[in-house]
Amino acid sequence: MDRGAAQKRIEELRREIEYHNYRYYVLDDPVISDHEYDKMMRELIELEGKYPEFFSPNSPTQRIGASPLEEFSTINHRIPMLSLANAMSFEEVMDFDKRVKKLLNTDEIEYVMELKIDGLAVELVYEKGEFVLGSTRGDGYVGEDITQNLRTIRSIPMKLIKTENLPIPEILEVRGEVYMGKKEFHELNRERELTGEPLFANPRNAASGSVRQLDPKITAKRKLNIFCYAMGEVRGITFGSHMEFLSSLKAWGFRVNPYTRLFNKLEEMFNYYNYLRGIRDEIPYEIDGTVIKVNNLKYQSILGAVSRSPRWAIAFKFEAQEETTVIEDIEVGVGRTGALTPVAILRPVLIGGVEVSRATLHNEDEIARKGIMIGDTVVVSRAGDVIPEVVRVIKEKRTGNERPFVMPEKCPVCNENVVRPEGEAIRRCININCPAQIKGSIEHFASKRAMDIEGLGEKLIEQLVDRGLIRDVSDLYYLKKEDLLSLERIADKSAQNILDAIEKSKRRSLARFIYALGIRHVGEHISGLLADKFRDIKRLSTAKEEELLGIKEIGPEVSSSIVSFFRDKKNLETIERMLKAGVTFETKEETRKPLSGLTFIFTGSLKSMTRDEARTKVEALGAKTTSSISKNIDYVVVGEEAGSKLDKAKKLGLKTIDEEAFIQLINRHQQF
Repeated sequence: MDRGAAQKRIEELRREIEYHNYRYYVLDDPVISDHEYDKMMRELIELEGKYPEFFSPNSPTQRIGASPLEEFSTINHRIPMLSLANAMSFEEVMDFDKRVKKLLNTDEIEYVMELKIDGLAVELVYEKGEFVLGSTRGDGYVGEDITQNLRTIRSIPMKLIKTENLPIPEILEVRGEVYMGKKEFHELNRERELTGEPLFANPRNAASGSVRQLDPKITAKRKLNIFCYAMGEVRGITFGSHMEFLSSLKAWGFRVNPYTRLFNKLEEMFNYYNYLRGIRDEIPYEIDGTVIKVNNLKYQSILGAVSRSPRWAIAFKFEAQEETTVIEDIEVGVGRTGALTPVAILRPVLIGGVEVSRATLHNEDEIARKGIMIGDTVVVSRAGDVIPEVVRVIKEKRTGNERPFVMPEKCPVCNENVVRPEGEAIRRCININCPAQIKGSIEHFASKRAMDIEGLGEKLIEQLVDRGLIRDVSDLYYLKKEDLLSLERIADKSAQNILDAIEKSKRRSLARFIYALGIRHVGEHISGLLADKFRDIKRLSTAKEEELLGIKEIGPEVSSSIVSFFRDKKNLETIERMLKAGVTFETKEETRKPLSGLTFIFTGSLKSMTRDEARTKVEALGAKTTSSISKNIDYVVVGEEAGSKLDKAKKLGLKTIDEEAFIQLINRHQQF
């Protein structure tokens, strides 16, 4: 391909990919498969690598995040981004309407009603249809340059879509609200809780903190979105109304909120306000009210602004979803992973029409940070379907009778010791037989990649635990047929099949047994390293931290978790019971197997087997498998619709083989 053809193809790919971004992220209506999209993206990355002279900051390949900044520079807004005055009642909206009509000397006014998204206001600047600058609202006159971070938000168009009836403006400034959805917010806070990082108080703080990261790669991981709703300076096109402008935004490829409506009667607006307030909890992002705007742009210009707020718009807020109450006690719950979570027992209070008597306190660091004591008067928030949480303490209302809360050193369910690994915010019960987590422990123990007990699924495990037939993971190896026959939907043949599968699982590799124990931070790869090093479960159980730290790839966090697990007497007793029941480990030396020393990784889907089955086959021949790309991999097995691992493998120059070659490789060593 010559330079001219390459440039043409690069531009074509950029247009196509941006169009499909628009279909997926703006319209939520994709017209191609992920595989086709990835294929185009790979081709574009390859061409841009070969022809760097055609680099564009607005290429779809640049959305992943540029190099970190040392600080944000400032941007002056050409037209100030004013804040809105608030209305808290129907009477205040009626007063706003009277003022508007009096100033305009007319009784005929059309209003646009929009959702007030609880996020971070930003401005996007386009020159000749190309995104060139993005900034925060700041103080309304001066904001911060966050262009690099905004490029990572895939619902923001890098180029405006051209249409026959709508010209591309010479200059277009668009205002919008960057936000994080409720689901994405909870996922982010769960991740931060597990790693001991401070939790975000609400989606707005999460969105704001994500957009203002100096490293755009962090922003790119945060799953942010945007709705656009207002104009700044526009050159090269004029509009008569706000609704006309919003319609143009949609045509150019921007996300415009679907709940926006046009009204000319206050009564209809108030009905719509009540409707939106009623479905507030069902909307997948946080809203704290509505915004009412005069639709006619000429009228907006006549009305102008007063102080720092426009006269032609007002925010009609919803009632707060916060109330004040008292923490009467603090209890600690234990989750299925062993995490201990403090929960505030509240004096019951109505919040948004729902009685709230419990609220999460997250972890002991959050309790300390907020200065929470038992007996405190606190502000409690309940937003949508979110679990209520204590927002802050009203220290002025303390009487002196409040008392501090101390996290327990023993598990409140099984009374075993709990541990708090260094650098983490959460205390955990590490007893694999703790009743609070026993079902999850058994499910993991019996899973395909662990002890592979076929037929032992979630529903059967629930019955076994609920009926008291299993109180300990090792009880699996002491089940009798009559135990199984007493369960629902278990006939003689099914019971025998399960017992046979349990018997078969007694002979697995040491690596799989270690993985099956569910030691925190110990996955399949680390389990393999431990098995290679110690060769015996009893030797591993007495290993000291310094001995574990001598193993490459094992750091302080993992070694501490391993030592803590084997220090627990209940865990040692469980292992001993399993050994007495006949659990033994394959003794054939791994070094004598034909694929010993080789590492495989799988990407894409295989036709003749699942990836788990493929991993099992190569591991039986002595090889190791991994799920992350590195230069230490010997074979990359490529199936259909291979993902980003294939691209990384090519960059590292790794050996790739297709499914047919993989099967031939396995068959050559079947005699082993």
